[in-house]
Amino acid sequence: MFCIRPLTAALLLGALASAAGADTLLKLDARAAVPAPTTGYLKLGTATSPKGETLAANSQYLLKDGKPWLPVMGEYHFTRAPASQWADQLRLMKAAGLDVVATYVFWNHHEERPGAFNWRGNHDLRRFVQLAQAAGLKVVVRLGPWCHGEVRYGGIPDWVVDAMPTRGNDPEYMALVDRLYGQIGRQIQGLLWKDGGPVIGVQLENEYNLRGPGRGEEHISALKKLALKAGMDVPLYTVTGWDGAVYPSGEVMPVFGGYPDEPWATSTKELPPKETHAFRFNTRVSGDLGAQTKSHGAGTAETDKDKVPFFGAEYGPGLPAMYRRRTLVSPDDIAAMLPVQIGSGVNLLGYYMFHGGRNPVGAGGTGLEESSLSGGYNDTPRINYDFQAPLGPDGQQREVLTRLRPFHYFLRDHGAQLATMTVRQPERSPADPADLQTPRWAVRANGDSAFLFVNNHVRQYAMPAQIGVRFEVQLPGGAVTLPSKPVDIPNGAYFVWPVNLDLDGVKLRYAAAQPVARVDAGAQGIVHVFAATAGVEAEFALPDGLKTLKPDATQLQRLGTGANGRAVSVLLLAPEQLAQLNVLELAGQRRLVFSEQQAWVADGRLQLRGVGPQPLRAAVFPALTKPAAAGLKVSQDGVLQRLDVAGDPAQPALHITATRPAGMAPKVLKGGLAGAAVQPIPEAFATAATWSLQLPAQLPRAEDVLLELDFVGDIGRVFAGTTMLDDWYYNGQRWQIGLKQFGLKPGAELRLSVLPLRADAPVYIDAAHRPAFAAGQTQVAELRGARLLTVRRVAIAP
Repeated sequence: MFCIRPLTAALLLGALASAAGADTLLKLDARAAVPAPTTGYLKLGTATSPKGETLAANSQYLLKDGKPWLPVMGEYHFTRAPASQWADQLRLMKAAGLDVVATYVFWNHHEERPGAFNWRGNHDLRRFVQLAQAAGLKVVVRLGPWCHGEVRYGGIPDWVVDAMPTRGNDPEYMALVDRLYGQIGRQIQGLLWKDGGPVIGVQLENEYNLRGPGRGEEHISALKKLALKAGMDVPLYTVTGWDGAVYPSGEVMPVFGGYPDEPWATSTKELPPKETHAFRFNTRVSGDLGAQTKSHGAGTAETDKDKVPFFGAEYGPGLPAMYRRRTLVSPDDIAAMLPVQIGSGVNLLGYYMFHGGRNPVGAGGTGLEESSLSGGYNDTPRINYDFQAPLGPDGQQREVLTRLRPFHYFLRDHGAQLATMTVRQPERSPADPADLQTPRWAVRANGDSAFLFVNNHVRQYAMPAQIGVRFEVQLPGGAVTLPSKPVDIPNGAYFVWPVNLDLDGVKLRYAAAQPVARVDAGAQGIVHVFAATAGVEAEFALPDGLKTLKPDATQLQRLGTGANGRAVSVLLLAPEQLAQLNVLELAGQRRLVFSEQQAWVADGRLQLRGVGPQPLRAAVFPALTKPAAAGLKVSQDGVLQRLDVAGDPAQPALHITATRPAGMAPKVLKGGLAGAAVQPIPEAFATAATWSLQLPAQLPRAEDVLLELDFVGDIGRVFAGTTMLDDWYYNGQRWQIGLKQFGLKPGAELRLSVLPLRADAPVYIDAAHRPAFAAGQTQVAELRGARLLTVRRVAIAP
């Protein structure tokens, strides 16, 4: 199951350079005392639950039951997903290390016609919140009324936009917002924190930087009053703080974000290096986040820096598809942001989107997506909202999730300490994000304890290897220099190393390895999971000297005796082993579960979910007492208990027939608010190539069946009859559609249409995926492959 990554050419060259005697000492002074947090400035809601649990915030961090708390939050839109999926998907989010789920309430999804509210089925906010609570997640409800979220009119219904001014204190508009907030308040009544429920916060409006009479701080204040009137008394009230946002200081807390590219930009070329990959020491705003309105002055967030904690809500673990710019980010483009954001002081790590989805279709077939046809700044797919998210629209696990989880687990076990630490800037740091030569690192410290954050990855730009590097951190108790010998940090590396970390009574001076999680293994003592840094020898500096460890997920490596005479050991993981790690509460105990498939806990059982013919496999530590499931084989490999269920090589067949060749697609026009490429008009699809996709007469008895499409063209659409099921902008990513949700009959025929992509189309596609047009070739519309993949699941009793 596990292997160790071989040395790359870059690492080999770096090793040769180190052997030649290169030694660069990077210095940082972290001796200054941490300012004491202040309280009383923020006007928060009821902080105490019926059980006496408390949730509060000071000027630096959140406090849960009086202790610092650094949670992870992820966005999942309930109206963009089948209600039948919610329970499992929320548990998958919890298994990935999330503490909070955030969700927009899109007004036009619930009140398409005046006064006719829909809170049923896939629109049932109350059930979604209840399921989140059952999964162990807290909830933040993003109220709008303007949300954006790549939705038509930002979520405000057409009939409102047509009739009155919006996004201000117009009396007619505010009366309708009052009614909307009242409806939302009734949906979550009894589910607020003060009632013992999971709803800990609400967000007012979104990306709000409008000024003038009835706008600005005055409008946000009015919205908060309406939320309170509707009964939404919660510990946290937030607004987005980027792009010059304005709000009443002290009444709400700003949240921030950042993305590794800008699909809302108009450039058809690669963008300069983004701020999200560069540490920030003087600002919390991470560049342009695509606000639909322009700021005309400095935002409130900058003057609030010393009064409110640094919270994130929209760090992008993927990117949306927009017609003119179709960026496809790598897992490392995303994961490299995490040490940067945490190392820049973020004390709530929030993602948008953590789970992809699909837009509902409005009454009469109206599209509810953002588009230039309805005056939007961007063109987005009619239905698909994949977002390249860690969990796809049908719950698919994406590779990026395996890179993010270790940071979530790190925050779960070390976040309370980290939250109290402030950011310290090195003697030398990059002048700006375009400086690719100066080492990128930062430290968060409090007293003699610290964490060191390093990033040597920038999307689409090769970083020079930092050759022969050591770090010197000046602390009140003296300087710590790590590691003991110079190391080479290759292009693409990013990591977190601890300084003066207490491992249950064993004093760790430093580690040249990343802390991940802690497990109480009973008679085997306390086990701390660490991740080896690729190309760097894992070194642990202990009171009795240095220990150099080799990655091995099957063996505990003892560090010493800790508190109460218990053994303290390390389980050191190679990168490939780390990618399979899940930390789950199972059978009354925290356990490590290694699996290439999805793993989570439901109904007290370990759930494994895989796609295609491969076996379902996991390795568990500490071992389960009597694992049981049909076809399960159990074996032991060192400390790991291996669980195996045979694969199913018989995948359903898909019969594909070309039915219509492509015509000549019309020229892609420029226009709209962005003055850039706009999506072709509906009549253009008459030139699309089409294929018949015939499902087998006997569909397998599986949890789901994914239709996977590999096409090259401009826009793909899948129909059942004349009903569009899904659509996709070509960007090089495989397109998958879960078929179970549509209730298709065995033998049903689907139709794929692919609008040709013209060679002269002024759209951006990453160089690795842009079609190479042959001489004289003017367009392309090809289906390179299509197949059906079963989704299998096994529940293992412990």
